[in-house]
Amino acid sequence: MKPLFGRIAVIGLGLLGGSVAAAAHRCGVATRVAGASRSNEARDFALGRGWVDEVGSAAEAASGADLVVLATPVYAMADVLRELAPALRSDAIVTDVGSVKAQLAETLPGLLPAGVCYVGSHPMAGSHERGIEYAREDLFADSTCVVTDTGQPEAQQRVCAFWQALGARVVMRDPAAHDDQVAWTSHTPHVLAFGFAAALARAPEGSGELTGGGFRDFTRIAESDPELWSDILTANRKALGAPLAAVGEALRELGQAIEANDPEGVERWISTARDALTLAMRSEPAATSMDEGHPSNQTTNPRPKTDPRSG
Repeated sequence: MKPLFGRIAVIGLGLLGGSVAAAAHRCGVATRVAGASRSNEARDFALGRGWVDEVGSAAEAASGADLVVLATPVYAMADVLRELAPALRSDAIVTDVGSVKAQLAETLPGLLPAGVCYVGSHPMAGSHERGIEYAREDLFADSTCVVTDTGQPEAQQRVCAFWQALGARVVMRDPAAHDDQVAWTSHTPHVLAFGFAAALARAPEGSGELTGGGFRDFTRIAESDPELWSDILTANRKALGAPLAAVGEALRELGQAIEANDPEGVERWISTARDALTLAMRSEPAATSMDEGHPSNQTTNPRPKTDPRSG
């Protein structure tokens, strides 16, 4: 494909940043890919795989870049951007891979030089594993990537084209709407898995010998990185209140039916839950162009719906 960018810089070479660099290299989305990481091992790994053409500090990687992708933890993005901002081209675009968007939309644009645009992104792809050794060049294929509405249509279109080139299905969201929705679909499932894993400390001895596929499916994300997820959950604490309260109420109702020895009531509860899940999985906004409709209802590059992967 014809390169969409002359130079892109990936700041942070972990699982997501490494995968961005790998996918960008494979797809030929840029003439040159630069990387930055505090880890010597990550820099050497990326260079050895040919995923980046050069590595350096954040400012060195961002110097002359058309597109800068922040792939650090959310809490570190503002400080990293302050470090590299003086090196940015006057027409550069900055995006990110953060799982929380409203906080970044409020903070990052004010750290940029005049003429530089910030367009938030959240690729809904990943793993409970951490580190560039788990990065994959096909990580974003057939995944969903959220791009936030910023009122800068040209920059938004270029960021959308970037993620589409990496294989993602792009959906547009207002930053606050994004945070409200992923609180339900990504962050609350992690909270429940963490809570159940913590409760296993009270399980009878020998319970670990009696696990099956359902246990493994449910607890996989409880193995996620504690530092990463403490950052995500506290950053999205306002949006998490509603889904956590709703889940608590639903579990209370189910518990009451079980305590009352009411199998018909339990069956009705489970049937209602299955219907709600089916409805939620079928709900998908109709495809619209970038300049039509409310941003929280926009979709580009429609693909068959797939389950979002971890956070």
